[in-house]
Amino acid sequence: MSDHNSRNNSKNNFIMQAGILAAAGIISRIIGLLYRSPLHSVIGPLGLGYYQSAYSYYTIILLISSYSIPSAISKVIAQKLGVKEYRNAHRIFLGSLIYVLVVGAVASLFLFFGAGLFVEEAAVPVLRTFAPTIFLYGILGVLRGYFQAHKSMAQTSVSQILEQIANAAVSIGAAYLLIKLSFGTMEMPASTEDQVARAVRGAVGSAMGTGVGVLTALLFMLAVYGLNRGMIRGRIRRDRHREVDSYGDIFKMITAVVTPFILSTAVYNLSSSVNTKIYTDFYPAMKNLDTVAVTSRWGVFAGQALTISNIPIAFASAMAAAMIPSVAQLIAAGDRDGARGKIAVAVKTTMLISIPCGVGLFVLGKPITALLFPRTSAEELDMAGKILMTLALSVIFYALSTLNSSILQGLGKVNTPIINAGIALILQTAATWGLLFFTDLDMYSIAVANTLYSGVMCLLNQGAVRRAVGYRQELKTTFFVPCLASVFMGVAAWAVYEGLLLLEVPMAIAVIPAVVLGAAVYFVMLIGLKGVTEEELRGMPKGYLLVKLARKCRLMR
Repeated sequence: MSDHNSRNNSKNNFIMQAGILAAAGIISRIIGLLYRSPLHSVIGPLGLGYYQSAYSYYTIILLISSYSIPSAISKVIAQKLGVKEYRNAHRIFLGSLIYVLVVGAVASLFLFFGAGLFVEEAAVPVLRTFAPTIFLYGILGVLRGYFQAHKSMAQTSVSQILEQIANAAVSIGAAYLLIKLSFGTMEMPASTEDQVARAVRGAVGSAMGTGVGVLTALLFMLAVYGLNRGMIRGRIRRDRHREVDSYGDIFKMITAVVTPFILSTAVYNLSSSVNTKIYTDFYPAMKNLDTVAVTSRWGVFAGQALTISNIPIAFASAMAAAMIPSVAQLIAAGDRDGARGKIAVAVKTTMLISIPCGVGLFVLGKPITALLFPRTSAEELDMAGKILMTLALSVIFYALSTLNSSILQGLGKVNTPIINAGIALILQTAATWGLLFFTDLDMYSIAVANTLYSGVMCLLNQGAVRRAVGYRQELKTTFFVPCLASVFMGVAAWAVYEGLLLLEVPMAIAVIPAVVLGAAVYFVMLIGLKGVTEEELRGMPKGYLLVKLARKCRLMR
């Protein structure tokens, strides 16, 4: 009986930690959305252009050097914690710090001195401003991975929110101050040379915000580690394992684990890069289209529709971060039944969230865009809404494929997600070319190809997990019931929204009660159709409040 209770508590804690990280990820993304509008007002479209140009290359170097560190480190440390090798776990932590100090320093210096190889001359100062951030991010990544390995996501969650708040405040503030100090006014200069100089100052200020955000998160994580240092040392002293891993073996282990994570992340990001290249370069050239108009449409797709569709996927990303150390620990301890149980719970919880999100974006894509991007023109708003409808299914596919990629990594099948992503990328690229050049779908071709990519990844990863650990996902309450409840939710939300429009309520305001009522209908239908048990509900963040609400509404006894 006690073993059964401990397993239930473990599952509940696992979902709780993922929920905490998901909430932080969604809050961080919303903060990132909200500060873009005032930043654009300060630095202007040219400044934003220099910033985005430099940021894209900064992101590439970050992906190669440091971005995958938290997930990779959490896996290898969790494996040691799973067999109670606390001394070796801490040696891996120290070895990881040495690794990122070296790799981060090399990457930062390369980006600083090689900035001119990547961007035009005007944007070089912007890219150089990003360079130190890569060094800081590596250290931050190791600290986040260390606490994630202990199944504690609160530290990472708080650091993410602090990072975004500092980033938003400094990006806008530093950009404003640099322009004001340089020109004495915020008015746009008359000469082209001064306009470029103003834009560069603003972009540099915005890039400083990214660095200060990472530094703020790093200082917070260092403080948390300092507070826990006594407990960590005490546990190491009590460790009775005699075998101590050498730092040589540790560096080999880190390299062996980090490399597939980097490759997997790189292939995932290639999907977006390939679509960008085909649509903005090859498509207008081969069809003799206006490049400015094509680029503007791409801005609506990537800057608005795709950004919004990525918000619900934050929950799957958080669940994935929680899965890696949990599954790695269970496999290291030889508990395959426990691993299968964790996987089943994670998949079901992810579907309970992502399926209604996908339906909601399909039904209310246009007004949601109006709410988050209030300065969007009517034409762009209509386009963004239709693109979101096309991307709605990809939200569900991406959520499941992201989760399963991390499950495979936790199971030690680190190369499988890379191979699956490569297959999906080939099919997506073929679909993109075919739809763009042989149909009149234009931008919607990218949305369809993007959905194909996520769908193929979803199927391949799901099949690989089933073969790797020998489990079959329960279908009724994981997929069928959430889908049916989401249909009722979508109909209710659409009816409320359209009714309020008839009463001449503004679009951005009408969507709020529509979303609230839709969520209420989904909750009632989910419980009424017995799609979630009281135990599962209690395991979710603030689950006891949901149970209390369900009982008050007489949905549960």
